[in-house]
Amino acid sequence: MPERVIPLVDARVAALPLPTGAAVTEAGRVTDTLGRPLRDLRISVTDRCNFRCNYCMPKEVFDKEHAYLPHSALLTFEEITRLATAFLAHGVRKIRLTGGEPLLRKNLEELVAQLAALRTVDGRAPELTLTTNGSLLARKAQVLKDAGLSRVTVSLDGLDDAVFRRMNDVDFPVAEVLAGIDAAQAAGLTGTKVNMVVKRGTNEHEILPMAQHFRGTGITLRFIEYMDVGATNGWRMDEVLPSRELIARLRAALPLVQLGASAPGETAERWGYANAAGHYDPALGEVGVISSVTQAFCGSCNRARLSTEGRMYLCLFAGQGYDLRALVRGGASDEDLQGAVASIWQGRADRYSELRASLPAEAGDASARPRRIEMSYIGG
Repeated sequence: MPERVIPLVDARVAALPLPTGAAVTEAGRVTDTLGRPLRDLRISVTDRCNFRCNYCMPKEVFDKEHAYLPHSALLTFEEITRLATAFLAHGVRKIRLTGGEPLLRKNLEELVAQLAALRTVDGRAPELTLTTNGSLLARKAQVLKDAGLSRVTVSLDGLDDAVFRRMNDVDFPVAEVLAGIDAAQAAGLTGTKVNMVVKRGTNEHEILPMAQHFRGTGITLRFIEYMDVGATNGWRMDEVLPSRELIARLRAALPLVQLGASAPGETAERWGYANAAGHYDPALGEVGVISSVTQAFCGSCNRARLSTEGRMYLCLFAGQGYDLRALVRGGASDEDLQGAVASIWQGRADRYSELRASLPAEAGDASARPRRIEMSYIGG
């Protein structure tokens, strides 16, 4: 097996120039060069995390000497809300708060309340979700629900405590994450999801126990292929367990039937647990697989990302973003912000996952690939 090489890089690179010229669009109908609408906004509220998962923030890179963004560089809650309003004007219906670990951002419930008060172009409250490692969820679930959060997604890569502690690399116990999930349900946060990143040779033996644990609980478990995000996780294709193989393993033990997408642009392929008659039983729930590596879904991707310091990114695998913070702090009007978002989106042509297979063979070596932004900075 080849030696794991982790390049030491600074993910914060120069911003792209903002497009010139006025965007041509009507409210809620902006599309990119491939005809994809803008429907989902993911906002990173911090570049810090209290875990050191090796597929995201390996300890060898994000050590005690790592320089995080100063507080003054972070968007304020009011700036985030103002930018979110500009995105909602162009059709965004769902806002997800991410990080880093978003619950490390002090008083996050104040931001949740501000965003929950916004409205989409058709006058509805946006779906407001949060992705967390669950470590602080038990103490924050109720206040987040009270502030207007719709639901949470919890990252959990196994139930075996030794495996989980090894993967988070800070010796954090799995029991506390499970307690956070219980607290979310008790607070009335419905539709909770659990995401498991699967690395071949590391935690694949946890697939069936995870499915059995969450089956029938009202929690949707989603398995995510290990992705080549950023440049520091030492990604190799031989550590990817294809979703097709994963589902075959599950179906050998649990009856599953394939379900249709629940919304346009959905990233997960859905599988429902079947009853004795072989039909989907909603009481038993479902699992999902997110196959960014082996079954790219770029063609329906409708997501934009706003980084911790206010840069707009058009793809999880992007190398550069557009500096919207400079506009906000430079006195831009609301119309200026809406115009910038529309112009950037209309120029979007990103489809990295669809092109991955056509890249040169050496692109599998992290040190040889073009620089990409780390997931802890851009949000998952």
